[in-house]
Amino acid sequence: MKTGAEASLREAARSLARERAAREYLLKNTREAVSLCSQSILAVHAGDIASAEKKAARARSLISRHRRRATGRLAGYMTVPEQEFTEASALIAVARGRPVPSMKSLDVRPEPYVLGLLDCIGELKRMILDRIRAGRTGEADGVFEVMDALYMQLRQFALYDKVAKEARRKIDVARILVDDARASVTEEGRRARLIAALEGGAGDGI
Repeated sequence: MKTGAEASLREAARSLARERAAREYLLKNTREAVSLCSQSILAVHAGDIASAEKKAARARSLISRHRRRATGRLAGYMTVPEQEFTEASALIAVARGRPVPSMKSLDVRPEPYVLGLLDCIGELKRMILDRIRAGRTGEADGVFEVMDALYMQLRQFALYDKVAKEARRKIDVARILVDDARASVTEEGRRARLIAALEGGAGDGI
């Protein structure tokens, strides 16, 4: 018995089959871009900025290619790759002493841009501690200034937690990270001043 829905159901089946194929493609193929971004971040911390930039560039190319399949409801599958790319690109910029790249220059959507910058705050703390351990306190102070300013600018996005998933939680984590980094930078500054004062006193006594 015909219901009159046959043609529409065939069309719906074809449409959903295409969407399912695109979803499976995105799940499989965006992993490489995410992996490249992770490798890029590790390269920054290892001091190999040139390698970090190459990996980030490859990730950008893959994201651009895969985005063509992420239409309609599938756009959400590009959030993690774009978020990781934003994080890596921002970290590279800070390591180079450059401004944090804009959303437009990275060609990413608002949600992954905000979330990626929030994630970058944790990597900036690691960069600060690495600089302190290496005795490069001036550089650590500079990175902290960027970290603190970025956090202050991102706090407002707690209001958009329902549309930028986990924004509020990430902001809470970022606040703790900034406070910890501030304590480390402050303590190192006190230590450096104490050593300078002791060395100055020793010099006076000679």
